Amino acid sequence: MKRILLGIVLGASVFASSAWAEGYFPFNTMPRFIQGDVEQTSFDGVTDDLLTAGLGASGLAGPAPAFDDPLAPTPAELRRLAIYNNYRALVDTAPGGGYGVFFGPGVDADGEGLIAGDEYRAFMRVRGSNVPVTAMVQVPASFDPRNACMITAPSSGSRGIYGAIGTAGEWGLKKGCAVVYTDKGTGTGSHNLETNAAQQLNGTLTESGQPVQFRADLSDTARADFSAVWPDRMAFKHAHSKANPEVRWGRHVLQSIRFGFYVLNEKFGRPLRNGKTLITLKPRNTLVIASSVSNGGGASVRAAEQDWWGLIDGIAVSEPNVNPRVDRRFTIRQGDGPVITEHSRSLLDYTTALAVYQGCANQAPAVRDSAPLNAVFNPPGIGENICHALANKGLVSGATLDERATDALRILNEDFGIQPEQNLLAPVHFGLAVAQGISMTYANAYARAGVEDRLCDLSLAATDVAGAVTPLASATEAALFSASNGIPPTAGVNLVYDGAAGQPTNLAASASPSSSQQDYGLDALLCLRSLAEGRDAVTGDQLDGDAEEQARAIAKGIARIRASGNLRRKPAVFVTGRADAILPINHTSRPYVGLNQKVEGHRSNLRYYEILNAHHLDVLNGFPGLADRYVPLHHYYFQALDLVWAKLKHRQPLPPSQVVRTQPRGDIGTPLSAQNLPAIDPDPADSDRILFVDNQLRIPD
Repeated sequence: MKRILLGIVLGASVFASSAWAEGYFPFNTMPRFIQGDVEQTSFDGVTDDLLTAGLGASGLAGPAPAFDDPLAPTPAELRRLAIYNNYRALVDTAPGGGYGVFFGPGVDADGEGLIAGDEYRAFMRVRGSNVPVTAMVQVPASFDPRNACMITAPSSGSRGIYGAIGTAGEWGLKKGCAVVYTDKGTGTGSHNLETNAAQQLNGTLTESGQPVQFRADLSDTARADFSAVWPDRMAFKHAHSKANPEVRWGRHVLQSIRFGFYVLNEKFGRPLRNGKTLITLKPRNTLVIASSVSNGGGASVRAAEQDWWGLIDGIAVSEPNVNPRVDRRFTIRQGDGPVITEHSRSLLDYTTALAVYQGCANQAPAVRDSAPLNAVFNPPGIGENICHALANKGLVSGATLDERATDALRILNEDFGIQPEQNLLAPVHFGLAVAQGISMTYANAYARAGVEDRLCDLSLAATDVAGAVTPLASATEAALFSASNGIPPTAGVNLVYDGAAGQPTNLAASASPSSSQQDYGLDALLCLRSLAEGRDAVTGDQLDGDAEEQARAIAKGIARIRASGNLRRKPAVFVTGRADAILPINHTSRPYVGLNQKVEGHRSNLRYYEILNAHHLDVLNGFPGLADRYVPLHHYYFQALDLVWAKLKHRQPLPPSQVVRTQPRGDIGTPLSAQNLPAIDPDPADSDRILFVDNQLRIPD
């Protein structure tokens, strides 16, 4: 009897889910997960628009728009600057790098690429969390309900709601598709614990009890007590929501799709005499592609894995942040190189390793003498101190700086499977505190720690030129919605090492108590590394006390975000740059492809294109020393979308998995041409094909 009843309940649940997706419930109703009002704005495509906020292609390539009153920017001004900053954060707009020729609002569009249409923003929630998630739907005026299409655009990194505007947003809007966005529960939401100021849905600040993107889970008394000891600190949504939002990234994307269908049916559904609207657009007559880049790409992949409803038709993502389930039944090998068995390390595992060792590795002769901008971003003094401190702790070997730095580089390349192609870009990322900021943010998120926990004695605040904590400038805070990427250091908010020798100090300028010299707060970074390893990173001993509890919570949090590799046979394309120095390919795209082969086998419709001379942040290609070495991965992301579109609309086969051999331009004064950017080949040479043979993913050199 219990089995029969369980079957009835489960059957009813599945029917309800599929019934919603197929429109068996006839009337269009607001999804229950939408909280509060939906903000709707129409744009004429002349004075303002969906894609460029009225700036146009030339405006996005020009100077940043200013606020009339820096202390009280309007919602429209905040939106304009947010679109400007988010576009330029992911896309190289420098002359000669492909902008305006291969990609950009004006390519395959009229004039400046301004797009008229309607924009809808709202908060939504998921079961088990009370943290607001921002969702947005953009419907271009060119949308044709007879040829309905929808593109998902979850934000990359921890960016706000406009984080994918220049990637999935541009492609979808220019195609005439509705674009559905979500900040995935990360976003730029900040909470000033000193003043109680936080950001509303439209980006403006409020200190009252109005709905906001994020406030720390502290009573007024607890907040006051915390600020009395740790003044001028900030809490950020991704790090301090106590929600581990990554667990629900796929659900956030699926909810954004459902919100998109609600909006489309409000606009295009057939009105009935009873005042209700008949659901007209539904999954069966609307083409839906799950897309975006980096974290957004990973979120869309997770959505496809969890798509019980059949909402998604295909997937096209670039450099996705996926943490595939560890499966040692397969290996990875590039050319005649070593067989990689220790693949699929978690983001926190390899990122804390980069945070600890990269500062020293930057001083290795192979990197120091070749890496572009290394000396600019990493003055040698602190790097030498890091090497010295690591040697004193027995973590690197060698008697000289060169030997120690070379050993640190070896540890990253050999022990952690980080591609040598990433070595020349990694110093720039370390100088920008990418690994350091990610390590702090994700350790807190996975542990579901609050701002009051100050994991590893780290907090967030503005700092002065000497590194001391200072109040965040009012004008800087007013612009956070538009300027922050959601992971400090960002927009005037820095990582602060509260346990630094002397006083709380900007992590980059801090001295560790164990060394009493400026070593980028190595003690704090080793603490994060210990939590990721689950044991003391220096001694190898078992952790105890709070550290043991935090490490267990982190391990549990990581286990919950592992990807299954099951894309439900949906047509899918991954494009990734071999030189990706933020999401190492031996732990992300490559093992996901291998896992997918083990899970789906010959039924898999996933294709993987590995792009040579491409990396994670195209925006860096605008700098001398990088522009001559690298090509825009963004161009191949758009090709991925084109290929999936052609597969779904015209039944054109997806090209086989392959290595794409691009040609860097070699001179920043020489614009990129089609010769530099060969297309993904529908019939690649055998020497370029990526194959899964005998439980091994084989990738050509």
